[in-house]
Amino acid sequence: MKYLMRERIFGIGDDHWITTEHGDKAFLVDGKALRIRETFELKDPSGEKVAVIKKKLVSVRDAMVIERDGETLATVKKKLFTPFRDVYEAKLADGRELEVHGDFLDHEFDIEDDGRRVARVSRKWFSIRDTYAIDIPDEIAYEDVAVLLSVAVCVDHLNGEEHGRND
Repeated sequence: MKYLMRERIFGIGDDHWITTEHGDKAFLVDGKALRIRETFELKDPSGEKVAVIKKKLVSVRDAMVIERDGETLATVKKKLFTPFRDVYEAKLADGRELEVHGDFLDHEFDIEDDGRRVARVSRKWFSIRDTYAIDIPDEIAYEDVAVLLSVAVCVDHLNGEEHGRND
Protein backbone atom coordinates (compact mmCIF):
# COMPACT_ATOMS: atom_id res chain seq x y z
CA MET A 1 0.00 0.00 0.00
CA LYS A 2 1.26 3.45 -0.87
CA TYR A 3 0.59 6.38 1.46
CA LEU A 4 0.86 10.02 0.37
CA MET A 5 2.47 12.42 2.81
CA ARG A 6 3.17 16.12 2.52
CA GLU A 7 6.71 17.41 3.09
CA ARG A 8 7.50 19.60 6.10
CA ILE A 9 4.62 18.46 8.24
CA PHE A 10 6.02 20.06 11.38
CA GLY A 11 4.23 23.38 11.17
CA ILE A 12 2.77 25.01 14.26
CA GLY A 13 -0.81 23.85 14.44
CA ASP A 14 -0.39 22.08 11.09
CA ASP A 15 -3.08 19.44 10.55
CA HIS A 16 -3.48 17.35 7.42
CA TRP A 17 -4.38 13.88 6.23
CA ILE A 18 -2.04 11.11 5.11
CA THR A 19 -3.98 9.36 2.38
CA THR A 20 -3.74 6.05 0.59
CA GLU A 21 -2.79 5.96 -3.07
CA HIS A 22 -6.55 5.68 -3.76
CA GLY A 23 -7.30 8.93 -1.93
CA ASP A 24 -8.79 7.36 1.21
CA LYS A 25 -7.97 9.07 4.52
CA ALA A 26 -5.56 6.83 6.45
CA PHE A 27 -4.10 8.99 9.26
CA LEU A 28 -4.63 12.51 10.52
CA VAL A 29 -1.47 14.41 11.39
CA ASP A 30 -2.50 16.67 14.26
CA GLY A 31 0.20 19.30 14.83
CA LYS A 32 0.30 20.54 18.41
CA ALA A 33 0.78 24.27 18.81
CA LEU A 34 1.99 25.88 22.03
CA ARG A 35 4.29 23.00 22.96
CA ILE A 36 7.87 23.41 24.20
CA ARG A 37 9.10 20.90 21.64
CA GLU A 38 7.92 19.94 18.20
CA THR A 39 5.11 17.44 18.63
CA PHE A 40 2.36 15.92 16.59
CA GLU A 41 -0.14 13.14 17.01
CA LEU A 42 -0.92 10.55 14.37
CA LYS A 43 -4.59 9.55 14.54
CA ASP A 44 -6.57 6.96 12.62
CA PRO A 45 -9.70 8.05 10.69
CA SER A 46 -11.89 7.48 13.76
CA GLY A 47 -9.76 9.92 15.80
CA GLU A 48 -7.93 7.26 17.84
CA LYS A 49 -4.35 8.35 18.65
CA VAL A 50 -1.96 5.71 17.25
CA ALA A 51 1.37 7.50 17.73
CA VAL A 52 2.90 10.67 19.14
CA ILE A 53 6.14 12.00 17.69
CA LYS A 54 8.27 14.37 19.76
CA LYS A 55 11.67 15.88 19.28
CA LYS A 56 13.94 15.00 22.19
CA LEU A 57 14.80 18.11 24.19
CA VAL A 58 18.16 16.95 25.52
CA SER A 59 20.27 14.71 23.32
CA VAL A 60 23.89 14.52 22.16
CA ARG A 61 22.59 14.13 18.61
CA ASP A 62 19.23 15.31 17.35
CA ALA A 63 16.71 12.57 17.95
CA MET A 64 12.97 12.04 17.83
CA VAL A 65 10.83 9.68 19.87
CA ILE A 66 7.73 7.81 18.71
CA GLU A 67 5.35 6.97 21.56
CA ARG A 68 2.02 5.24 22.06
CA ASP A 69 0.07 5.39 25.33
CA GLY A 70 3.07 6.98 27.05
CA GLU A 71 5.40 4.11 26.07
CA THR A 72 8.34 4.66 23.72
CA LEU A 73 7.97 2.63 20.52
CA ALA A 74 11.10 3.90 18.77
CA THR A 75 13.89 6.46 18.92
CA VAL A 76 15.10 7.81 15.57
CA LYS A 77 18.48 9.47 15.02
CA LYS A 78 21.32 9.72 12.55
CA LYS A 79 23.97 7.03 12.90
CA LEU A 80 27.27 8.38 14.16
CA PHE A 81 29.81 6.90 11.79
CA THR A 82 28.79 6.43 8.18
CA PRO A 83 31.66 7.87 6.11
CA PHE A 84 30.16 7.91 2.61
CA ARG A 85 26.43 8.44 3.12
CA ASP A 86 23.82 9.46 5.64
CA VAL A 87 22.19 6.61 7.50
CA TYR A 88 19.51 6.89 10.15
CA GLU A 89 18.49 4.30 12.70
CA ALA A 90 15.23 3.66 14.49
CA LYS A 91 15.77 1.68 17.67
CA LEU A 92 12.54 -0.10 18.49
CA ALA A 93 11.38 -0.86 22.02
CA ASP A 94 11.61 -4.62 21.35
CA GLY A 95 15.37 -4.31 20.68
CA ARG A 96 15.23 -4.43 16.89
CA GLU A 97 16.78 -1.69 14.79
CA LEU A 98 15.42 -0.34 11.54
CA GLU A 99 18.05 1.13 9.23
CA VAL A 100 17.13 3.97 6.90
CA HIS A 101 19.39 4.80 3.95
CA GLY A 102 19.20 6.42 0.54
CA ASP A 103 18.94 9.92 -0.93
CA PHE A 104 17.21 11.93 1.79
CA LEU A 105 17.35 15.30 0.05
CA ASP A 106 15.31 13.91 -2.85
CA HIS A 107 13.02 11.77 -0.64
CA GLU A 108 14.28 8.50 -2.11
CA PHE A 109 15.11 6.12 0.72
CA ASP A 110 14.42 2.67 2.14
CA ILE A 111 13.55 1.48 5.63
CA GLU A 112 15.00 -1.96 6.37
CA ASP A 113 14.43 -4.41 9.19
CA ASP A 114 17.35 -6.86 9.47
CA GLY A 115 18.29 -6.30 5.82
CA ARG A 116 14.72 -6.76 4.55
CA ARG A 117 13.09 -3.69 2.98
CA VAL A 118 9.83 -2.94 4.81
CA ALA A 119 9.14 0.47 3.22
CA ARG A 120 10.34 2.63 0.36
CA VAL A 121 9.95 6.40 0.40
CA SER A 122 9.83 8.13 -2.96
CA ARG A 123 8.82 11.47 -4.39
CA LYS A 124 9.15 10.16 -7.97
CA TRP A 125 5.85 8.23 -7.95
CA PHE A 126 3.71 11.34 -7.70
CA SER A 127 3.83 14.74 -9.32
CA ILE A 128 1.93 16.45 -6.51
CA ARG A 129 4.08 19.32 -5.27
CA ASP A 130 5.58 18.89 -1.77
CA THR A 131 4.24 15.35 -1.52
CA TYR A 132 5.98 12.01 -1.36
CA ALA A 133 4.84 8.41 -1.12
CA ILE A 134 5.69 5.73 1.38
CA ASP A 135 5.24 2.27 -0.11
CA ILE A 136 4.75 -0.56 2.36
CA PRO A 137 4.44 -3.71 0.22
CA ASP A 138 1.32 -5.76 0.96
CA GLU A 139 3.32 -9.01 1.07
CA ILE A 140 5.41 -7.67 3.94
CA ALA A 141 2.35 -6.91 6.08
CA TYR A 142 4.50 -5.00 8.54
CA GLU A 143 2.94 -5.21 11.97
CA ASP A 144 2.71 -1.48 12.59
CA VAL A 145 2.19 0.86 9.63
CA ALA A 146 1.91 3.86 11.97
CA VAL A 147 5.46 3.24 13.23
CA LEU A 148 6.87 3.03 9.68
CA LEU A 149 5.10 6.24 8.67
CA SER A 150 6.34 7.91 11.85
CA VAL A 151 9.93 6.78 11.19
CA ALA A 152 9.75 8.27 7.69
CA VAL A 153 8.46 11.55 9.12
CA CYS A 154 11.24 11.64 11.74
CA VAL A 155 13.96 11.03 9.15
CA ASP A 156 12.50 13.69 6.87
CA HIS A 157 12.40 16.20 9.71
CA LEU A 158 15.86 15.43 11.14
CA ASN A 159 17.43 15.58 7.68
CA GLY A 160 15.56 18.80 6.91
CA GLU A 161 16.88 20.42 10.09
CA GLU A 162 20.44 19.35 9.31
CA HIS A 163 20.24 20.83 5.83
CA GLY A 164 18.17 23.91 6.70
CA ARG A 165 14.97 22.83 4.94
CA ASN A 166 12.57 23.08 7.91
CA ASP A 167 12.34 26.86 8.03
